[in-house]
This record gives sequence, structure tokens and C-alpha cells, in this order.
Amino acid sequence: MSPHLRFGVAFCEASSARLVRRSGNDGELIGLAAANALAIGAGHAFVILLREGFPVNVLNPLKAVPEVCAIFCASANPVDVIVAATDRGRGIIGVIDGAPPVGIEQESDVTERRSLLRTLGYKL
Repeated sequence: MSPHLRFGVAFCEASSARLVRRSGNDGELIGLAAANALAIGAGHAFVILLREGFPVNVLNPLKAVPEVCAIFCASANPVDVIVAATDRGRGIIGVIDGAPPVGIEQESDVTERRSLLRTLGYKL
């Protein structure tokens, strides 16, 4: 993980005070994460926003947290969160991430992709 990683995280409490809890080391990202979590409004959902780092750098530590049941998205793209509501509350049922593909990768694309993953430290 990068020592320069800036982040904001917000968590929707589903019981007790039912507040959006927030933390991080970047005030702007904390505010944006909290605003997004409040807009989603789904119990026990969390939003993490990153700067100066990549989602792949934090995915494995997040997946190792026993309370994390699912990760819907780790992207630098704009996303839409699909939320369902019942009398009991709201829940995330999916995420739309990015635009549809425009073709199939060529060998030069494979080389470029692998190089990027190695640069990010995600693959050797």
C-alpha cells in the first residue's frame, strides 16, 4: 500500500443511532464518501474513496475483514449504485460500472494491460 494514499470512508449504520460514520485522512474525500453513503442510504454499506492510489492496492485487505460480505465495485469510473427499498430499509443490489466494451483486445492491448498491472504491483 502506498504511504501517499489519501482516503475517505463512510459507513451506514443499520441499527442504534443509524448515522453515517466517517473517517479517513483527506477531508474532501471523507466528505464525499459520507455524502455518497447518505445518498445510497443502505444499511451496513460502506463507501471508500481513494486518491494517490489504486483500488487494487486495498482490495485484499478489505476482503480479509470478516464483516465484509461483498464488494460491489473497485473502479476509477463513474458508477451508478442500484438500490432496492422495502418497508424494512434499503439495500444495494448491484453497481453499474463504466461503459460497454467497444471491441476485443489485441496482443498490443494484452502487453499494455500486463505492464500496467506489474507497475501497480498487482501481478509479477
